[in-house]
Amino acid sequence: MEKHYKFSVWYVILGIWVVLLLHNALSSYFSIRTIPYSEFLELLKENKVEEVAIMANQIQGRLVTDDGANSRKSRFKTVRVDPDISELLEQYNVSFKGTIESTFLRDLISWVFPIFLFIGIWYLLMKRMAGQQPGFMTLGKNKAKIYVQDELDVRFEDAAGVDEAKQELVEVIQFLKEPARFTQLGGKMPRGILLVGPPGTGKTLLAKAVAGESGVPFFSMSGSEFVEMFVGLGAARVRDLFVQAKQKAPCIIFIDELDALGKARGFGTVGGHDEREQTLNQLLVEMDGFDPQVGVILMAATNRPEILDPALLRPGRFDRQVLVDRPDKKGREEILKVHLRGITVTKDLDVERLAAMTPGMVGADLANLVNEAALLAVRRDKKEVGMPEFEEAVERVVAGLEKKNRLINPREKETVAYHELGHAIVALSLPGTDPVQKISIIPRGIAALGYTIQVPTEDRFLMRKTELLNKIATLLGGRAAEEIMFGDISTGAHNDLSKATDIARSMVKEYGMSDKIGQVYFARDKRAPFLGLGLEGAAEYSEATAEIIDKEVKEIISAQYSRALEILQGKKDVLEKVAKVLLEKEKIDGDELKALMEEISGQDPEESEKNENYI
Repeated sequence: MEKHYKFSVWYVILGIWVVLLLHNALSSYFSIRTIPYSEFLELLKENKVEEVAIMANQIQGRLVTDDGANSRKSRFKTVRVDPDISELLEQYNVSFKGTIESTFLRDLISWVFPIFLFIGIWYLLMKRMAGQQPGFMTLGKNKAKIYVQDELDVRFEDAAGVDEAKQELVEVIQFLKEPARFTQLGGKMPRGILLVGPPGTGKTLLAKAVAGESGVPFFSMSGSEFVEMFVGLGAARVRDLFVQAKQKAPCIIFIDELDALGKARGFGTVGGHDEREQTLNQLLVEMDGFDPQVGVILMAATNRPEILDPALLRPGRFDRQVLVDRPDKKGREEILKVHLRGITVTKDLDVERLAAMTPGMVGADLANLVNEAALLAVRRDKKEVGMPEFEEAVERVVAGLEKKNRLINPREKETVAYHELGHAIVALSLPGTDPVQKISIIPRGIAALGYTIQVPTEDRFLMRKTELLNKIATLLGGRAAEEIMFGDISTGAHNDLSKATDIARSMVKEYGMSDKIGQVYFARDKRAPFLGLGLEGAAEYSEATAEIIDKEVKEIISAQYSRALEILQGKKDVLEKVAKVLLEKEKIDGDELKALMEEISGQDPEESEKNENYI
């Protein structure tokens, strides 16, 4: 594993301090005191001169100074004045000699040594900085993380809920293990495999699982890491990446978030030759140039395939697209079992029921759900994670954090209770709606003062017109309850109105469910299929048609609002009595609500409306 050192200004400060310390030590060691010649004569008469060295114009020597019990020696120098100094020294029995002054060693230690010390510190800093920031000569090197077989412990069993995608990728593993089996008949492996799907479905995990199963090196790099401020740098990194991959073949190159690099040329850019386009052109050239028989498989992942350049998706490049879609109920159950391996759970945990409570969630959502449940169990001082913690975690993920400390005045709390019960009673009274799991008037998240959770019994991919109308009526049930009980309405239905209007407009413009408009598609929009985002394009119909569409949407909303009012008027006594229970408990389960409605009205709420036609 390559070590990366972090540069710090403290290294420089420490180096300067060491140099100054050494310089002071050397200066004190080699320090020579300069004294006048007259003082030298006085010291000589007092027998404090131990020895001297006589030079042409200077005298150096050693003094001995008595400090009580101890004697201290020091060096001195003075200007030579008396030419007959030798007689004077003999008179006082001082040893002397003649010498030629040499300052080479002193200059070497005092000046050359600090220079070399600074050079050493500079070299050390530059070497450590090179570990975290590339130098000028390494700018064109790719930043791909290379995983070898020992570092990849991901297998297909770790990627649950994507069985169809795994079956598509089994061929890749067989080719990397036995390439001769495919080439002997003249067959060629697809050069590029594009994994498409919503965020969090496990595209990157699936690519690592392919490398882990095949046991080959795995080059992982994000599309945004190719493009930087220097012109030509991205293209150079693409070339270097493919050169290294060919040297380590067979291997897998994985580019995550390909849309950051492979966006259609001319889409959203001012010029035609910017850095991103040069990098994309180089990638296209490299994909055309490398031999598929070498054993280099290029894999990429994106959640926006609609904006990729068509040249990337033609046969010979990314010629195989593998959909990694949201898991169904069975897939969510398998994913939960994978994430529950490291969690201590109770024996009566119903994983199938938990999977049914999480429609639309992907692998990342389910991993977060399991983690939230474990944290709740720790907070409650439990040794095992049970179903109550998972149910609370589902509510926390869907509706947000519970805010019991938010103060709501009694009038608003009563309004929220009737509003949420309006949703629940209408949902229970209409056939084909999702069962009500829980009603709560405890605030959650940013703006939710209450919520009603409906859990589907099965995964649905198609919805009938009747079911869409029932869904609109359920959304409008909250406002209808407010009008019945208070004769007035509040702002709490703004989100319900938004969803109901979207459904009604889609019925008219996209689904052809309007008698006046007919079986015509009017929604000219560009949608991101895996992100749920859409940008409405220019309307391609007349103003008269737009007026008819608006009238149809309004009529659908008005008709379903009347349905909700009619249902709740017939169950006003149920609404009042159940609201008192909800205000007292603050939470009611779906089964408890159904039992209360049966007790008050004397009949099953689901059977009371099944034979009536409200459409």
